[in-house]
Amino acid sequence: MKKLTSRFDKERLLLAAAAPVLAVIAALVVTALVIAITGKNPFEAFNDMLSYGSASDSQVYILNKATTYYLAGVAVAIGFRMNLFNIGVDGQYRIAAFFAAVVGGMLNLPGIIQIPVIIIVAMLVGAMWAGIAGVLKTSRGVSEVISTIMLNSIATAIIGYLIQPERLGQLDQAGTLVSTKPLSDSSFFFTLDLGPAGQLWGFIVIAIVAGLGYWFVLGRTRFGFDLRAVGQSESAAAASGVSVKKMVVTSMVLSGAMAGLIGMPTLLNESHMYSNDFPLGIGFTGIAIALLGRNNPIGIALAALLWGWLERTTNHLEVIGYDKEILGVIQGVIVLSVVIAYELVRRYGLKRQQQRVGAELAAQAAKTEKLEVA
Repeated sequence: MKKLTSRFDKERLLLAAAAPVLAVIAALVVTALVIAITGKNPFEAFNDMLSYGSASDSQVYILNKATTYYLAGVAVAIGFRMNLFNIGVDGQYRIAAFFAAVVGGMLNLPGIIQIPVIIIVAMLVGAMWAGIAGVLKTSRGVSEVISTIMLNSIATAIIGYLIQPERLGQLDQAGTLVSTKPLSDSSFFFTLDLGPAGQLWGFIVIAIVAGLGYWFVLGRTRFGFDLRAVGQSESAAAASGVSVKKMVVTSMVLSGAMAGLIGMPTLLNESHMYSNDFPLGIGFTGIAIALLGRNNPIGIALAALLWGWLERTTNHLEVIGYDKEILGVIQGVIVLSVVIAYELVRRYGLKRQQQRVGAELAAQAAKTEKLEVA
């Protein structure tokens, strides 16, 4: 029996490793074919990506980008674990960053007070904005997909209205950049000066803490168990005494609070203001990263690093003559490869499990028959 269990455990580990390996191989093959079709040498492209991506300044850039992408991936994953598709992360982090920048620009407190205030404001705004979708779903049956898409547009309109110079914004001297009032020096989050490699954003520490919190709450608490149970089967969770509506709203609020952190690395470590060139689309990137990471905190971290590496290296490919659209192609191929590979491995694992159960039942039947004959 122990040998059988050990063999099954090894097979389970092999299946877990097979999915990412298949995904990487498929992504490399398809990407190479796409590059070759454009008339370029794929091997030269891969070699340049490896060499340029391993440079010290590239590593700092990748870590800084991965900090933001990781927070986006975790924000989306909270909804995914609840079987909710929170497409509104993009609007949630932007409106949260905007109001956090407005509040921060009005204050001039010591950094130990000012920075937490800005972060808390961002999380509260993000939570409230996402909570609207949760309330609409539980009270009116509105799909979170529809409501969050609409809320993204509303967030964009609100920011565009309030950031005007005659309201909460200001115009720079060149007359080209509209922004909120710059944050005071006490609002600047710490950075690590790595010399020629650049500056590593200190907000990476907050991202790590957020990831640990996500792992602990969803994987080691009763609340996390209830949340995952509702995501697996609402009827079963309700039968066990879990309030499905409450969990839906709570999940959306938590997802929005995490989304509020997404813009903080840029706001507190780089721009120190919210302007009309603030990064867009990170929420949608978070969807891809959550899918790649399979909603696992470590998997999301690896996916965020991969995304940052791809962005850095493929931008350099454009400099040496490759098509700029290659980044989108590679990202799309990787996402599709991972989804398909995991589904194929899942189906194969299910088939193997059925075969094992059948074999065990047949062996038990044969044993019983021998005993009856005896």
